[in-house]
Amino acid sequence: MRALKTMLAGLALLTVSSAALAWQAPPKAPERERGDGPYERLILRGGTVITGEGAPPQGPVDIVIENDRITQIVSVGNPGVPVIESRRPKAGADDKEMDVSGHYILPGFIDMHAHIGGSAEGIPAEYVLKLWLGHGITTIREPGSFNGLDWVKWHQQNAQTNDIAAPRIVPYVGFGQGWDKPIYNAEQARDWVRYIKNQGAAGIKFFGASRKVMEAALDEANKQGLGTMMHHAQLNVMSMNALDSARLGLTSMEHWYGLPEALFEQQRIQDYPAHYNYNNEQNRFEEAGKLWQQAAEPGSDKWKAVRDELIELDFTINPTLTIYEASRDLMRERQAIWHDEYTLPRLWDFFEPSRYAHGSYWFDWTTDNEIAWKNNYDKWMAFLKDYHANGGRITLGSDAGYIYKIYGFGYIREMELLREAGLNALEVIHSATVSGAEALGMEDDIGSIALGKKADMVIVKENPLANFKVLYGTGHFKLDDNNKPMRTEGVKYTIKDGIVYDAQQLLEDVKGIVAKEKASRQ
Repeated sequence: MRALKTMLAGLALLTVSSAALAWQAPPKAPERERGDGPYERLILRGGTVITGEGAPPQGPVDIVIENDRITQIVSVGNPGVPVIESRRPKAGADDKEMDVSGHYILPGFIDMHAHIGGSAEGIPAEYVLKLWLGHGITTIREPGSFNGLDWVKWHQQNAQTNDIAAPRIVPYVGFGQGWDKPIYNAEQARDWVRYIKNQGAAGIKFFGASRKVMEAALDEANKQGLGTMMHHAQLNVMSMNALDSARLGLTSMEHWYGLPEALFEQQRIQDYPAHYNYNNEQNRFEEAGKLWQQAAEPGSDKWKAVRDELIELDFTINPTLTIYEASRDLMRERQAIWHDEYTLPRLWDFFEPSRYAHGSYWFDWTTDNEIAWKNNYDKWMAFLKDYHANGGRITLGSDAGYIYKIYGFGYIREMELLREAGLNALEVIHSATVSGAEALGMEDDIGSIALGKKADMVIVKENPLANFKVLYGTGHFKLDDNNKPMRTEGVKYTIKDGIVYDAQQLLEDVKGIVAKEKASRQ
């Protein structure tokens, strides 16, 4: 692990201080004590279903789940009038029935960039996993397994058997992880890919390498049936931007690094100021905020050529808009209402300005920095909207655990930001569910509410298509019918593998973890 962290430090994913030399894996999740089921037969009565497949809401419907598979979806009437009892599936004596009248039922959400703890030391897995489930996230792609593949695989296997309360986990491994020797030629790259396949990885996360190494690694990954994702780090992006890597077989990109570089018209290298130093985190993020302005203009021939070729290559963009949002409004992220009860003190410490911690780049963040990033978002969002409208796949990922973003909460914010980018609400839900399942090659089992699929579902009282804020763990702030300020409840139930979790109870557990750590500091 020390070798891994040193390698990543060179890529500036993490900046390793002397304290990291004593690193040890954070606490594993405890044995599951929440959730009921799976039931031999579970019937959800009277809800309004949003399938995730692009169909409009329909309700009331009854949904029959046998063990953890959907076996019936039955329309049982019309809104505002009594249900038609003769249409309802009959319940046996041993069946479990849940009345979800007036509630909305969606597919379980898929977070395609979900670190179990990130880089802050000692973040307990229980804290992270329950925040995800409490926000309706039933599947995550772990991008790098930086707590160690064995540690992540333990959680993957126990989540699969539901011995812990956790989403389904798809473990990717950082390129080079697990070897103490360097990888600098094609043969070594292929050897490592085969090695990590045998170790149980589902995919690889790249940051950059020489072209011959990347070409061999991507080719071997595709032969081995491994998924691939890439954060195109600025240290290597000139030799391989997002279009270059997609041509070599990369299946998905993270964030947006490498995409503006593919859109350069008047230059080949980003225009950095002379004082720039990549190891200075504020330099890094200041100049990142000016990068999109150096790219081709929307609608230009270059713009359309890159867009169309990436779509033809069936390339997935996982933008993680949420993780950079503090760059355009630092005060908003620092003052988010969920920090008080849901942010661990040690995580807050990690977020605060530091020349050592990755993503804690608020050394002197100015109005002009934020304006540059707002302009960055405008062009970035324009590309995402155009890419999606022309058939490109956009998925949702949060990258929480950095930059004032909290697990679960950051994912719901990603929904709002894709809505800001111009996707309509049903398109956002499709990206959060079906598109993620397709990108993972799991669309036969998860991603939508359909016959034969696993019972991964989110149940919420309010209509999320009208307002994604109702999905936050802190709910939506509004006036009630008596003109009194109130908050809605948030997700009511999360169903994963047919197991019904009380989302509010999971969030209460998280509050307890946070309160305990706060008390220990007094």
